[in-house]
Amino acid sequence: MFRLGLIINPLAGVGGSVALKGSDGEETARQALALGAEPKASMRTLQALEPLKGLDLKLVTYPGEMGENAARGAGFDPSVIGHIEPGHTTAEDTETAARQMVEEGIDLILFAGGDGTARNICDAIGDSAPVLGIPAGVKIHSGVYAVTPKAAGEIVAMLVRGELVTLADQEVRDIDEAAFREGKVRAKYYGELMVPAEGRFLQHVKNGGREVEELVLDDIAADFAETMEDDVRYIIGSGTTVQALMDSLGLENTLLGVDLIENGELIGQDLTAQQLEELTSGHETRLVITVIGGQGHIIGRGNQQLSPTLLRRLGRENIIVVATKSKIKELEGRPLIVDSGDAELNHTMSGLIRVVTGYRDSILYRVADY
Repeated sequence: MFRLGLIINPLAGVGGSVALKGSDGEETARQALALGAEPKASMRTLQALEPLKGLDLKLVTYPGEMGENAARGAGFDPSVIGHIEPGHTTAEDTETAARQMVEEGIDLILFAGGDGTARNICDAIGDSAPVLGIPAGVKIHSGVYAVTPKAAGEIVAMLVRGELVTLADQEVRDIDEAAFREGKVRAKYYGELMVPAEGRFLQHVKNGGREVEELVLDDIAADFAETMEDDVRYIIGSGTTVQALMDSLGLENTLLGVDLIENGELIGQDLTAQQLEELTSGHETRLVITVIGGQGHIIGRGNQQLSPTLLRRLGRENIIVVATKSKIKELEGRPLIVDSGDAELNHTMSGLIRVVTGYRDSILYRVADY
């Protein structure tokens, strides 16, 4: 008989509806509840358990709101282990539950939460047992979650029925919520968990798959925030992809213009070519640009403020191209285009260039020599 462990972080995602950007920490959860937020993790767990009804499995869970209530509400008669203080569950409870379930010899842990919960599971058991997340948090950057609660149940059902499902290591990531509430993305890699990687249902953050545009833009922004260097000036080009980077930093952005930032602060907005040359002279500088969707231009469309003089001084190695894989696929193999107005410069910019397509995820793509 298949032994399924169930863990619910009852406060996962409680801060989302009241704009608290997350739910990590007891104070944040209390504030969210005081503002009228309603916990949703148990409801989402019920959705995940629906495809499992009638299957030959034994459900092992924790008391009350950490799993027992939802299991019984879905019609299961679970084996309940461990102890909690009702209404005051903690991250330590999640970690203890995960360790105890591994000791119980479960076949897979199904858990409801967000990136913080995934971190707790990772800290507790590493890759000692397969796990799968029911998405219930505000932040879902980790690749250990199904795309929906129902999809999580479908994956487990496949395992219970004995269907062939590949196990693969997927990344656990999380964002510093305190910094995020101040408009700064500080995403970090925390480790990996062993997950049933059923391509139709699993959220693939690291390796692609079906993109969710908002999630991918968040990932690109997280990569940018983590790799930004102090005392370096960043020229921020135009376009919605680049705007997402500025939004994540809590900075105003000129959608159809070019801005300049340093150390997380705006130095200039909607700058001219001359202003850009003057403000970057004598300073270490990077340029962040994106791809014009369907066309492939990275220089010369909507960013003519980037003069040949400036581009030569920066050098190709200081140009950061960001784009979603969906936008790259729209090109159908056509190359990126540099149209700086200077044929020699266009030539020096040709060849393969790195394009950041997600968090710690990039591809090499060709820039045309014409």
